[in-house]
Amino acid sequence: MTRLKNYIKGIWLDAKSGQYLDVENPGTGDIVSSVPLSGKDDVRIAAEKAAAAFGTWKEVPAEKRIQYLFGMKAILEKNADEIAAICTKESGKTLAESKGEIVRAVENLEVACGIPTMMQGEFSEDISSGIDEFVIRQPIGVGACIAPFNFPVMIPFWFFPYALACGNTYIVKPSEKVPGAMTRIFELFEELKLPPGVLNLIHGAKETVDAILTDPNIKAVSFVGSTKVARHVYSKGTESGKRVQAQGGAKNPLVVMEDADTETTPKIIADSVYGCAGQRCLAASTVILVGGAREKFKDKIIAAAKSKATCYGLDEKSEMGALITKESKSRIEKIIEEARSKGATILLDGRNKRVNGFEKGNYIFPTIIENIPEDSDAATTEIFGPVMNLKYSDTLDDAIKFVNDGPFGNAACIFTASGPAARKFRHEVAAGNIGVNIGVPAPMAFFPFSGWKDSFFGDLHGQAKHAVEFFTQTKVVIERWHEDWTRKF
Repeated sequence: MTRLKNYIKGIWLDAKSGQYLDVENPGTGDIVSSVPLSGKDDVRIAAEKAAAAFGTWKEVPAEKRIQYLFGMKAILEKNADEIAAICTKESGKTLAESKGEIVRAVENLEVACGIPTMMQGEFSEDISSGIDEFVIRQPIGVGACIAPFNFPVMIPFWFFPYALACGNTYIVKPSEKVPGAMTRIFELFEELKLPPGVLNLIHGAKETVDAILTDPNIKAVSFVGSTKVARHVYSKGTESGKRVQAQGGAKNPLVVMEDADTETTPKIIADSVYGCAGQRCLAASTVILVGGAREKFKDKIIAAAKSKATCYGLDEKSEMGALITKESKSRIEKIIEEARSKGATILLDGRNKRVNGFEKGNYIFPTIIENIPEDSDAATTEIFGPVMNLKYSDTLDDAIKFVNDGPFGNAACIFTASGPAARKFRHEVAAGNIGVNIGVPAPMAFFPFSGWKDSFFGDLHGQAKHAVEFFTQTKVVIERWHEDWTRKF
């Protein structure tokens, strides 16, 4: 069994903690590797080496820094199949979903390669007689990301390409549940010969996270995960004087109007709810059928859910893979049962099903529940699994009120043929990412990934211009040169 290592200042090192955790393939139940649980000393060393490298890296011209990003893009594209297979074996998702992560990672590298333009400041000549004023952007130092299990390849690329391109150095901490894909990416990146210490990798769990949040050499932290942990990361990180962007949980609603397209809408809804086995922050959780949409769409949505092929992620037929851990599977099954015991109706039950040949895998098939009591966990918490809460509303106003009354604000979508209804929805709904006839409103890399309310803590999001602002600080220069001074030189 492979024992993974940390990558610090261009060297693969064993963690000083000496503690390890087995990494399981969610689809088979097999152990695939052992990941170190790095301690405070490991983080301190990584941060010190990154801080030392910052002094030189920030002076490298931006157009030269981005040449390394072009190299990363080429490496990801060349090795996409290998990286995707590792991702699927560790995360449980389908191979197509893993390949999609790599596409998104490449998109962020491409956008970050525009840093020479994106970092341009502002200039105003003659704000007063002979005085000019301008703003320049400079890097802040060492950044770090604490990545989640559900998108082990894509999410670190929301952050570190921009950080490096802006002149910062960086530390990536993958989820301890899925450390292999990012480890392999770092191995492949060695051929780029980045200056040692510019890009570092450190493995671990909660102790590692807390060390990152308090280490004085780390100036900015990016996080994606549950709301509970996001709140902790934001609070502890900002208390230590760091910039923090922390993406939290979600309970994303899809609103379906009676005039929505009857052929495409059910399929898009099923893809949204059950893609990545529901383990994504933009996955639909609640589907609200408005007025006559109940009669038109209920049976079609159930049929679309039943049609999803649930099997091992490397199977070509797989449309939905396994849940990340046995504990996650057990937690979701308990949420479903609690809803049933409180009076909910299970229209489609995905529990107690097996994938032939993979009986040890963590599988729950597509599940649909209606009439869920509002005081049950199924109604109030982020399930993060393949479970749909089917609700009904008399009017669009009622549906919007339901959405806005909830604590989360990551995404919300509407399906309709009505322009006024779509405009009303996108204008009034309190969520950061809005979809109109779109089931997963994932922003392209040249837009920021938004989030409101308990779905995000901070001011600047990942990707695009927000990332550039997050990883730089502005310096305002007011300058005057007298004509008689210039003659002396």
